[in-house]
Amino acid sequence: MKSLFEPLRTAWVSVVTHKLRSFLTILGVVIGVAAVIILMSVGKGTSSRILSSLTSLGTNMIFMTPGTSSSSGVRGAFGSGTPLTYEDAEAISNEVPNINAVAPYANSNTQVIAGSSNMNTQLVGVTPSNQQVYNVEMTSGDFITQADYNRMSKVALIGSEVATTLFGEDDPVGQKVRMGNTVFNITGLIKSKGTTSASSNDRNMIIPLSTQQALFSRNRSTTGQHNVNSITIQASSKELIETVKEDITILMETRHKIEAGGTDDFKVTTSDELISTINASTQSLTLLLGAIAGISLLVGGIGVMNIMLVSVMERRREIGVRKALGARESDIWGQFLIDSALLTFAGGLIGVAIGWGGSNMVSYMGWMTTVVTSDIVILAVAVSVGIGLFFGFYPAWQASRLDPIRALRAE
Repeated sequence: MKSLFEPLRTAWVSVVTHKLRSFLTILGVVIGVAAVIILMSVGKGTSSRILSSLTSLGTNMIFMTPGTSSSSGVRGAFGSGTPLTYEDAEAISNEVPNINAVAPYANSNTQVIAGSSNMNTQLVGVTPSNQQVYNVEMTSGDFITQADYNRMSKVALIGSEVATTLFGEDDPVGQKVRMGNTVFNITGLIKSKGTTSASSNDRNMIIPLSTQQALFSRNRSTTGQHNVNSITIQASSKELIETVKEDITILMETRHKIEAGGTDDFKVTTSDELISTINASTQSLTLLLGAIAGISLLVGGIGVMNIMLVSVMERRREIGVRKALGARESDIWGQFLIDSALLTFAGGLIGVAIGWGGSNMVSYMGWMTTVVTSDIVILAVAVSVGIGLFFGFYPAWQASRLDPIRALRAE
């Protein structure tokens, strides 16, 4: 048992004896591990926040958006296909079974003025069913009613950020805002969901879709129908979602005159498919951030090798004595590898502490959401030890190959 722990004790004595050298050796590793943890926690936090907001909408959601156009075999950009229309949404609501609600919406940027304050905001035209589909909660006032929609009333709901910018601490409900030459009455304040939520309305101003269609003639298609940006459908249950998706696709292919075997000019995606796509994208982002931070670990590993080579030169006489007393090359080689691994392991632990603290500070300051998971910590520490072994191999091999006679003559 004593022989098992002897190399560790020797390594610890070396670390304590040469404090400055040990500090310089682990500094790069500490920075690298901390960077890996902070950046990967940002990636995981972003993924968790987005997926959580999507999941909160329910697992029985279907999202329909314009697809891509194609001309002479050349495919256009996403969203360049035939626009979706309000009439498409009505047809889905009336003709497709097993649906709870259909929520089309159209949006555009606009300048909103209230007294001496103004801001550029997103104007969103919705139907009353938007509240049910997107789980919209009100802080005060009421959501757009069917009567508001039918009369094309000039009423508006605003998000928390819009309310703060235009009215400060005052209650916005009952106030008036102007967009161009049109005056709207504020009838409700939407409860904040945070700007990263998939259904956040913090920077939005919501009005009846019928009002938006009447005010903005550019929202009409060449056929006279009313264009919308997307249509969200709430199926009656998750079990029927694939059936509903297939029925919607068949209906839309008929309405858009898509020939059999042709490419759809629209895209229908279920909530599970969207979550899977986003999850794959955010995982790739997390790995990319980790790889970028890993560059600093690589630089730290080169620093470990340089310092260990210096250590070999400084300890030549010690190596000569040990060899003269019968130490084998494998003993010398193993000792220096243990020294390197111990240093990088210590650097990994310190880096974990700094990275964990930095991640929590980023989240506490509200800059972005971070999530530190055990797999990130284990990966960072394992990589730091692996770097110590990899970059410590050459110095250890150099030490084991020293001639004992020459080593004993070293000053």
